[in-house]
Amino acid sequence: MDSVTALYWAAREHHVSAVVSFDYGSKHNPKELPFAAEHAARLGARHEVIHLDFVNRLFASALLQRGGAIPDGHYEAENMKQTVVPFRNAILLSIACGLAESVGAEGLVIAAHGGDHAIYPDCREEFMRAMGEAMALGTYAGIRLLRPFIAKNKAQIAAEGARLGVDFARTWSCYKGGPVHCGTCGTCVERREAFAEAGLADPTVYASQPTLPERPKEVD
Repeated sequence: MDSVTALYWAAREHHVSAVVSFDYGSKHNPKELPFAAEHAARLGARHEVIHLDFVNRLFASALLQRGGAIPDGHYEAENMKQTVVPFRNAILLSIACGLAESVGAEGLVIAAHGGDHAIYPDCREEFMRAMGEAMALGTYAGIRLLRPFIAKNKAQIAAEGARLGVDFARTWSCYKGGPVHCGTCGTCVERREAFAEAGLADPTVYASQPTLPERPKEVD
């Protein structure tokens, strides 16, 4: 739901030259990619899917098809680090940056947000700032890295998507990639929390909707 909302934000604020998705062997890629294509088509944008088979073959992460089971629990819990794909955003952004310059774009939009910071080091602003500087320095076009949600939480993104007319029923979050959202993995918990905190009806079909787990307490 983050990336789709970022796409609609970009279409409102800029001209979208292309939309890029990556098939890197995650358990949820088969569920996620058709929705990406659907929203790109709805906005009349070119959509490219880039296959990165080596990630699933060589990297260690529960998120990948060759990895272990996706853990359940709050998305900020320590066990969710199992879903980190090492240096993923650096790899994906490098490729997307090359594509952006090739299609004549001036910038690249990523949907990293405040809720990612606890678990994913390559979603934090410090990393994004450094990556943005590298992209600007490493391209003739001085490609800019736009991160409109870097200081927002998931509820704020849900609210923004609602304002932009995003059909969240046509988005996918669940890392398990089953027939419907599981309702218990970290991303499902985050999705359920977001709609509740934003005061929006959740259009998602879940296999289970137990009481949401508490957010882990910060340790000094």
